[in-house]
Amino acid sequence: MLVELLLAALLGQQPAAPPSAPSPALDYEFYKTRVQPLFLEKRVDHARCVTCHAGSTTLRLQQLSPGAETWNEEQTRQNFDAAVAMVVPGSPGASKLLRHPLARAAGGDVFHGGGQHWVSKTDPDWQVLSAWVNGANLASYTKSASDTRVARIVQTNAAGDNIHLIDPATNKVVGVINDIEVPHGVTSSPDGLRLYFTNESRHTLDVVDGQTLAVTARIHLSGRPNNVAIGKDGRRVYVGIAQAPGAVDVIDTVSLTNAKSIAVKGAIHNVYVTPDGKYVVSGSIPGRMLTVIDAATETIAWELPLSAGIRPVTFEQAPDGSTSRMFVQLSDYHGIAVVDFATRNEVSRFEMVAIPGEEKHTQGLQAAPAHGLGVTPDGKILFATSKVYSQLYAYSLPDLKPLGSVNVGQHPEWLTFSPDGKQVYVAAAGDNSVTVVNTATLKVITRIPVGQVPKRNGTAMLRQ
Repeated sequence: MLVELLLAALLGQQPAAPPSAPSPALDYEFYKTRVQPLFLEKRVDHARCVTCHAGSTTLRLQQLSPGAETWNEEQTRQNFDAAVAMVVPGSPGASKLLRHPLARAAGGDVFHGGGQHWVSKTDPDWQVLSAWVNGANLASYTKSASDTRVARIVQTNAAGDNIHLIDPATNKVVGVINDIEVPHGVTSSPDGLRLYFTNESRHTLDVVDGQTLAVTARIHLSGRPNNVAIGKDGRRVYVGIAQAPGAVDVIDTVSLTNAKSIAVKGAIHNVYVTPDGKYVVSGSIPGRMLTVIDAATETIAWELPLSAGIRPVTFEQAPDGSTSRMFVQLSDYHGIAVVDFATRNEVSRFEMVAIPGEEKHTQGLQAAPAHGLGVTPDGKILFATSKVYSQLYAYSLPDLKPLGSVNVGQHPEWLTFSPDGKQVYVAAAGDNSVTVVNTATLKVITRIPVGQVPKRNGTAMLRQ
């Protein structure tokens, strides 16, 4: 290069400008998976992008087909072309798609008829668009994303249209997911990027971005859903269908499609994946049936009829990681049935004792006097809730000796744990709150107000 410059100077020529870097390609799959869902996102105090831009002259989005929750492949391709026309590859700041809805103080345009969606360029939605404009694809974006995880207690509100996220470090509500009416069950992806909720009002599995807390997809199910679980590798989500004849829908999390529906005996109330990931366990209330599905073949491995409808279930692990026992709550039974997983038989059951001095509730139990179970992460304590006595009961494992109980509020339902197992979170459906209990002392730490009739909950490690 130095020789070329000297020769050019001797000849009186201007040196040639170095070639400019090529503009990055705009990845279609990244657009489809990460960008396009933002146009459907319902932000608080804002109309959705699609409301104004479907058929508009700028960023012309396609009209959604009647009854559709998102666009089909042909429409998505057309939307992609419209979005590409609104950006300058490699330059987010010069791209109208990113600049127009950005607050003026952050470098946005003077006016956007759809409002200022992003206060700053640190907004997760803006960051997704910026990554796309800079040439990100799905593989590189996931790999380069921060793997910092934060624990969240995810509380659904059975009579509401939102979900509350609680930080177990502070026991404060730190996020709210909106626009999911009558949410039922919750599970999360192992990579911390997604939350999945069963939506009873729409009969869908709703997919939520773990960073933006926006609904990014709604997958239609074969019927009204109840609870939900996810496989160990995150590639399958299993949804219990709570109407006759009964089924477990299998959702492919890569294509976000309903891959298949496994017929079972009776409408499904709850569905679980065993701790080793080898089996999917569903329970039917009207069928009074436990159905165990082989996760590898997605076929029924065995069934176990019980004397009453199957309510919540939890598992005890053997030293080798396999499932040793299932603990099962039953309709109209104030206690727990114990099932040996290897022999496929109920081996015992026991009632939860009455609590002297506590008011006994008999109304509004919905045939479920006991409706919440969980084993601590270290496998040492089984916890169970009682709507009859407003209690959380504790039993040592493996001997199932009573350790005590504590009042956790009116009509306690499901429970979940902080990742370290030091706190248990109980949904008090009658109080519209979550009661936090120290698992070692069985003392109430605090009560956290949430939404209307909180029931199912879970613990998620979300990527930030």
